[in-house]
Amino acid sequence: MKMNLSKIIVQKYGGSSVATPEKIKGVALKVKSKVLEGNKMAVVVSAMGKTTDALLKLAGEVASHLTPREIDMLLATGEQAASALLALALNDIGVRSVSRNAFQIGIVTSNNYSNARIVDMNLKRLEEDYKTYDVIVITGFQGITEDGDLTTLGRGGSDTSAVAIAAKAGAVCEIFSDVAGIYTADPNMIKGAKKLDAVTYDEMLELAALGAKVLHSRAVELAKIYDVTLYCGATFSDEKGTFIMKNLPEWLEHPVVTGVTLARNQIKFSLVCVNNGDNALSKLFHALAENFVNVDMISTAMSAKESKEIYITFSVIDTPIGGNSAREVTAKTVRECLGVEPEIEEAVKVSAVGVGMNSASGVAGRYFDALNKCGVEVLGVTTSEIKISVLVRINQAETALRALVDEFDLKQCEE
Repeated sequence: MKMNLSKIIVQKYGGSSVATPEKIKGVALKVKSKVLEGNKMAVVVSAMGKTTDALLKLAGEVASHLTPREIDMLLATGEQAASALLALALNDIGVRSVSRNAFQIGIVTSNNYSNARIVDMNLKRLEEDYKTYDVIVITGFQGITEDGDLTTLGRGGSDTSAVAIAAKAGAVCEIFSDVAGIYTADPNMIKGAKKLDAVTYDEMLELAALGAKVLHSRAVELAKIYDVTLYCGATFSDEKGTFIMKNLPEWLEHPVVTGVTLARNQIKFSLVCVNNGDNALSKLFHALAENFVNVDMISTAMSAKESKEIYITFSVIDTPIGGNSAREVTAKTVRECLGVEPEIEEAVKVSAVGVGMNSASGVAGRYFDALNKCGVEVLGVTTSEIKISVLVRINQAETALRALVDEFDLKQCEE
């Protein structure tokens, strides 16, 4: 008999949830409780604790040049070990389980090593497995190319694996970590930050892209495309978590601002060059794109016509690019492209996100008033229908965040 995979529950457990043998046994007990309720489970796991970082460190100790294909082969072993260990723990407590890797269940990806994208998936193997097993433990973070090479999906890729499986099966997806849900601000920075009952896909996409670390942005994007209801909760707690969905329930209060975030590792570039009919802008940003630099905030200003000068300010995220940093690549590109030396400053992006901004007036005024009152200097601005982001100096970032938390009432009421 063919099983209806929409009836399964897809769960994902992060690296901190399976970091030790004791925690793996704890996850096994949590999964067993669902099985005893009559559920079939697909459980996606990340590598144990800091395994991925340890493997990268080990690679650096044996080779000076790290080829992407071999690094993916190496890193994929972390998830395979975790999935096998969890399957062992489940079988040991009487839960019929088997572990499967990306090759075995046919998770096909692009050939972009270390940052591959899932392009297809064949769940026939799972349908067969459920005739014998109650739980299939699946390696997150990895896939295979059409040629059979292992790939990895980038940091946070196990979230994407879980959502992709849920989307293909038409099932719900539960993401568990050491965080009890989605908060209005980082609870490690803001004592008393509110935990949200629900957020929309659009809000979560913005929050994830702007620094919130609970969910991988590509996982949320997939969930939105295929209308997968996500639930985020704590692995070892019964505390209620957060649902991520298309629209908030009618009975739920819709705040103007849902959450605020900090995104570090921002680099601000400022420069002055000769304006040749906007050729300077076109030349610069084409060159940056060709060098794989992801430009974020951009602002320009023209001087008097006779001087033909253009003032350009933009920011990039200081991530690795081909063995160099985005900062180094960008500075070199500016020099080679325009023949000028840019001013470079480290900064932090502070953002406020909320679908309520669509219908509320005066949000921008409140946002900038709050920053102005506490003396925060704004270095750059970008906006969308549901977000306002500014670039600020590193030493003013937390001040800005706390000012916005207070302005938009994002903390729990003190008793």
